[in-house]
Amino acid sequence: MSVKIGNIELGEFPLLLAPMEDVSDPPFRALCKENGADVMYTEFISSEGLIRDAEKSTQKLDIYDFERPIGIQIFGNNIDSMKEATKICEKANPEIIDINYGCPVKKVANKGAGAGILRDIPKMVEMTKQIVNSTKIPVTVKTRLGWDENSMHIVEVAERLQDVGIKAISIHGRTRKQMYKGVADWTLIAEVKNNPRMHIPVFGNGDVNTPERAKEMKNIYGLDGAMIGRASIGYPWIFNEIKHYLKTDTYLKKPSLNLRIETCKRHLIHSIKWKGETLGIAEMKRHYTNYFKAIPNFKNYRIRMVTAESTQEIIETLEEVKEKFKDFVF
Repeated sequence: MSVKIGNIELGEFPLLLAPMEDVSDPPFRALCKENGADVMYTEFISSEGLIRDAEKSTQKLDIYDFERPIGIQIFGNNIDSMKEATKICEKANPEIIDINYGCPVKKVANKGAGAGILRDIPKMVEMTKQIVNSTKIPVTVKTRLGWDENSMHIVEVAERLQDVGIKAISIHGRTRKQMYKGVADWTLIAEVKNNPRMHIPVFGNGDVNTPERAKEMKNIYGLDGAMIGRASIGYPWIFNEIKHYLKTDTYLKKPSLNLRIETCKRHLIHSIKWKGETLGIAEMKRHYTNYFKAIPNFKNYRIRMVTAESTQEIIETLEEVKEKFKDFVF
């Protein structure tokens, strides 16, 4: 059965690219879309930044037709600012407005935004209600199981958010206190899905890092789709690998060294085009490990790419890698 967010048809068990700061930008989203991602989300955008027309925030509103359906994700702790930011987002014409109630980073959570709002559920519900009522665009939420192990009330919270009008919820299987440590617990996400009063899609997030794990999320936990974050960094092929495995129970061939190098180069060039050389180079750094994971004795090349200050240097290093490891099979 096809999963829907509002009237948006997403097919059976859609795969969503998680919103990730300094990662899910247009150059990376393009690669993920090409490789099977069904729904994109922007990097999270500060509501206060949008209202002040800060360049860093408004640039994140850049969305392109080829990547639709796409959600713009906003965060903040002031209800009026969040409503105003929603109005600004509407001008970019996304399919979805997503509210970030999951970011665990101190500078966000300690101000009562992101996962910080999990300490004030009534405010979380009220903010959601007011945002839903302020726009005709479907609103979705991304959140966590709770603030800590003593406040994992996600089953009730999800139902309350549904009741004020959200069209889907993505849940990361950790508390804010856990950050990204330990193992994501999907059992509580399944409880949300199995709540007989829930009728919106429930997407699982956290540790979806192999085709087998995605299959488990679908068949054992019964979730409506998977949101994939860290496992896609430097590895946009994961979406098609999962889809292929779900359909056939067989594995797609791993991308070749040449394909990885060409994809990495395209990614770098688009990143620089979009953000300028300094920022474009800086934000590519986190992708190199996964692009070339499993190559033995790769450390020195990775260090060279991470410390390079020019595009030329990185491309020259990639060409060396191509030559040096030309016989390596993934």
